[in-house]
Amino acid sequence: METSEVAYGRSDFVRGAKDIAKVAKKQVGKKMGRGVDKMTDEYTKRSYKRFEEEDDDEDYGGARANDDEGHSDSTEGHDEDDEIYEGEYQGIPRADSGKASGTDGATDAQAQQFRDLSAYESERRKDQDELAEQYETILQECGHGKFQWTLYFVLGLALMADGVEIFVVGFVLPSAEKDMCLSEPNKGMLGLIVYLGMMVGAFVWGCLADRIGRRQTLLISLSINSVFAFFSSFVQGYVSFLFCRLASGVGIGGSIPIVFSYYSEFLAQEKRGEHLSWLCMFWMIGGIYASAMAWAIIPHYGWSFQMGSAYQFHSWRVFVLVCALPSVAAISALTMMPESPRFFLENGKHDEAWMILKQVHDTNMRAKGYPERVFSVRHTMRCFTCVSVCRRTCLHSVWRNFQAVFSPEYRRTTYMMMAVWFSMSFSYYGLTVWFPDMIKYLQKQDYASRTKFFAKEKVEHVTFNFTLENQVHRQGEYFNDKFMNLKMRSMVFEDSLFEECYFEDITSSNTFFKNCTFIATLFYNTDLFKYRLVNCKLFNSTFLHNKEGCLLSDVSDENNAYMVYFVSFLGTLAVLPGNIVSALLMDKIGRLRMLAGSSVISCISCFFLSFGNSESAMIALLCLFGGISIASWNALDVLTVELYPSDKRTTAFGFLNALCKLAAVLGISIFTSFVGITKAVPILFASGALAVGSFLALKLPETRGQVLK
Repeated sequence: METSEVAYGRSDFVRGAKDIAKVAKKQVGKKMGRGVDKMTDEYTKRSYKRFEEEDDDEDYGGARANDDEGHSDSTEGHDEDDEIYEGEYQGIPRADSGKASGTDGATDAQAQQFRDLSAYESERRKDQDELAEQYETILQECGHGKFQWTLYFVLGLALMADGVEIFVVGFVLPSAEKDMCLSEPNKGMLGLIVYLGMMVGAFVWGCLADRIGRRQTLLISLSINSVFAFFSSFVQGYVSFLFCRLASGVGIGGSIPIVFSYYSEFLAQEKRGEHLSWLCMFWMIGGIYASAMAWAIIPHYGWSFQMGSAYQFHSWRVFVLVCALPSVAAISALTMMPESPRFFLENGKHDEAWMILKQVHDTNMRAKGYPERVFSVRHTMRCFTCVSVCRRTCLHSVWRNFQAVFSPEYRRTTYMMMAVWFSMSFSYYGLTVWFPDMIKYLQKQDYASRTKFFAKEKVEHVTFNFTLENQVHRQGEYFNDKFMNLKMRSMVFEDSLFEECYFEDITSSNTFFKNCTFIATLFYNTDLFKYRLVNCKLFNSTFLHNKEGCLLSDVSDENNAYMVYFVSFLGTLAVLPGNIVSALLMDKIGRLRMLAGSSVISCISCFFLSFGNSESAMIALLCLFGGISIASWNALDVLTVELYPSDKRTTAFGFLNALCKLAAVLGISIFTSFVGITKAVPILFASGALAVGSFLALKLPETRGQVLK
């Protein structure tokens, strides 16, 4: 009997111990968010004291047990608000417990859970604010000097590669269409495919940069850009070239989101807005580089070779190869730069972060002539954001991080930023592509106005060995004439008779014979294929050794090519004043005033487009619009970096930049469809989008003078 009672008592004791363990485990889980592993060290020479805690994370449970001296070991892990019933450790239920109290207990537990969650969120935000202040203080001690300027030029090369990518396809299209026999739809797709690739790349690399690091992700994205840009200069077919440019765009798409986030995490608050604006100048330098290289390389047709008729390597392919150099240079320089210390802190790598911050400090102090100054920070913040570290170990961390951008805390900011990014991109890219197309349209109008007309002419025994251009011949008669070693540009023969004529070594563009009659005529080594003969009649006529090539609707001459490069060069150079002004005033007037003010002025400048009735006027308006709107882009980049915390920064930036490229595709498609039809619709679309963007920008929070979250 006694043995059974002892056994019964032991079973109750074991059951009670298990219950205690469950409750203790639950309570420890609640306490983890409140004070895990807070430091007690003080930084020497400067005060960085932010947090105080009795013990390290490893002794967490013991610390809580020792806080309440009156508690027994069986109640370890409980605080005063959660005392266990005196006999509960024996497995004996409370006297008033029962089925009736089950619902009330569940309700109380749920209410307590919400209270604990609210308290945790409040304490977490307080910790994040204090840690951000601490990181800002460390950056101020590190100073701004040689290290930041070195990183400035390294990341500038990556941004320069992005600027080059935008211009490459537009510059090579006039030459590439000859080699690949591109139709108008194919040319349009080739122009848009780069933006589609950059849209995908911005989102993918932006999300990955918050997961695996800024530096590593940027190296991968630039490597993909370099490899496929290199391949695109050698591939021969249209489909393979299209794929290479798509992959190249995917690679360079990560440049903008990562570069600005990466650089901002090395900048103290008082330098951030100004130096991020200076960094934007490299996008302008990329455009200037692309224009200069196109001007210097593409018109030199002697820089080419071919292997039979299957493989051709012309000068435009050399240009594509040269445009990959900024990306290659950025990769080489980036290998010598460290990862962002802020990223390491977010992922619990405190020692690595401390080493990088010390490197920044020592590099700057040596350059300033103070090598004896010692980095006074002994340790970095130990529990920077332990919650995010736990989340990052999950399989779907990237997707969850993207979802966090739309959490209640950031939802309104994200939707507002989406509207501003979309409106800015829709108007800017739509107009910047519409301008050159309008210039080409005006050139064609002027060219057509100078067309010469000939009617009922009779020509016999004449040899034509000079260029025939921009002429229309109607009801003419040509007998025993020779057309040899010449170019025909925009030539039209209508209702004419060719008898016993000889055509040899003819190269033509936009040339057609309509309702003509050919009698005993020989075509030797010409590109006057039968599809250039519209409703024509041929009697005893022969085509021998036709030239291989494409039927081109138009071929721009060398002067027109130089004009395209020159216009792009001027349009890119025109943003220099806007870059300088925005850099000098960004930290003085604020991001929102800069963004809204520049957008309003850009909106007003759109109405001057209606007066652009000449080529020179359109070029001047292009330069004016580009110079004003660049300040909006600089402010938007800085604002995007500062509105989101470190663990979501590149994810949010990448998503918004992807939306920007989608808006660019829509803007380009819509605006260019009105070329030659009306100016009113593009002007109204652009001005309306800019007005909406400037209004919404004023609703965003100002980040000037704030530490980086």
